[in-house]
Amino acid sequence: MQSLIPKIESQLAALPVPVALELPDGRRVAQPGSRVTLAFKEWSALAQLAGRQIGALGEAYVEGRVQIEGAMRDLIDIAAGLLPGHPVETDTGWWSRLQRRAKSRGSHTLGRDAAQIEFHYDVSDDFYALWLDPRRVYSCAYYRGADLSLAEAQEAKLDHICRKLMLKRGERFLDIGCGWGALLLWAAEHYGVDATGITLSKNQHAHVQRLIDDKGLGGRVRVELRDYRELDTARPFDKVASVGMFEHVGTANMATYFRTLHDLLAPGGLAMNHGITSGRIDQQQLGAGMGDFIEKYIFPGGELLHVSQVMRDMAGAGLELVDAENLRPHYARTLWAWSDALEARLDEARGVLQASTGDGDRAGRILRAYRLYLAGSAMSFEQGWISLHQLLATRPDGNVQTGSMRGAQSVYPFVRDFIYK
Repeated sequence: MQSLIPKIESQLAALPVPVALELPDGRRVAQPGSRVTLAFKEWSALAQLAGRQIGALGEAYVEGRVQIEGAMRDLIDIAAGLLPGHPVETDTGWWSRLQRRAKSRGSHTLGRDAAQIEFHYDVSDDFYALWLDPRRVYSCAYYRGADLSLAEAQEAKLDHICRKLMLKRGERFLDIGCGWGALLLWAAEHYGVDATGITLSKNQHAHVQRLIDDKGLGGRVRVELRDYRELDTARPFDKVASVGMFEHVGTANMATYFRTLHDLLAPGGLAMNHGITSGRIDQQQLGAGMGDFIEKYIFPGGELLHVSQVMRDMAGAGLELVDAENLRPHYARTLWAWSDALEARLDEARGVLQASTGDGDRAGRILRAYRLYLAGSAMSFEQGWISLHQLLATRPDGNVQTGSMRGAQSVYPFVRDFIYK
C-alpha cells in the first residue's frame, strides 16, 4: 500500500480543491491550504481513491470507513476532478443486454416495486421536509427567472406542466406517482380539474389524504395507494402526468408502461412524461461505481434510458410526441438547493432520522448516503452525465378535424404560445 502514496499525491496535486489525507497509520498527507480532509481507517479505501472508484469511496464513507471534513461543494469538486470525461458503464454486447433485461424484469414486479418505493420514500417525511420546499416537490424545479427561490421555482414547474397539459376546469386529470401531492393539488386548486393521484408510498398517501381533507377537496381530488398497472383503463382521463416516476419502471417494462399510459388517456388527450434520462445512448449506468452506490443506498431498481429510447417506446405505444424540453441545468440547480438545505441542518436531520429508525447507527448511514447522493447528483447533471426531459405526447383520435389546426388529431394546437402566455 505504501506504493500508492506517490500516485495519490500526484492525483491530489491536479485537483481543483486542496485536500488533506489522514492515513490508517496516523500519517498525514496534505496540500497547502487544504479545505477538505479525508480520514481513512482502512488501506483498502485508500486504494479505491487511487483507482478513482468514487462509488466504492462513497460506500466507505457511508459505512464509516472514511470520515470527511469540509464543505460538500468542495468535496464534489474533488470528485469531479477525479473523474475527467464521461464515467459510464455500457452494454458491451447481446449477452450484457440480455442480462440487464432479465435483471430489470425480475426487479419490477408489483411486489418488488412497492418494496423499492418504500425503501426510498418512506424513510421519514420529516426528514424530507427539512430540505425540500414547503410543498415537498421532489423533482426538478423550473428556474424560469434567475433570481427565483427553490419554492418559487417549484411552483413555476407545477404551473409549467399544467400549462403544457392545457388543463381546463372539469377535466379528469391523473397524476401517476403523485409524491406528496404538490402537482395534484396545484392542478385542482388553480385549474379546477377533477384530479386522481396514485403512489406506492404509504407515507405519501397518508400525507396527501390529510391535505385533501384539510383543504376540503374530497369531492374532486382523491389519492390511491396503487400501482399504475392496476388502474382501470375503461374510463380514460383527459390529461395524464407522470413526474419523476418512470425512472422506477425498469427497461423491461417500459413498453408496457407507455401502452398503459396510452390506454389511460382519452383519444385526443395530452400526457406529460417528466423524468431523468441517461446522458449517452449506450449508457447502462453511471460508471466509477456511482450507479452501484445509488442502487444500494438510494434507489434500488432505478433504471435510466436515453431520451431517444424513451421516444421510441412512446411512439411504439401509439403516442405522438408533440413537444420535448431538456431541463438538465435546472435539475443541477434544484439538487444544489436541496443539498445546501440539508447541509445547513445536519444535526436536526440526524435527530429526525434517529427518531424515525430508532437506530443511531442506521440514521447516520442514511444521512451520509443522502449527503453524497444529493451533491453527487447535482454534479452529474452539471457534467451532462445524466439529463432531465419533459416529453409531451398525445393519443391521436384519428379525426383530422379535431383541434384548432386541420390534421391535429388532438387538442394540441401545434404552436407553443399557450405555454408562455
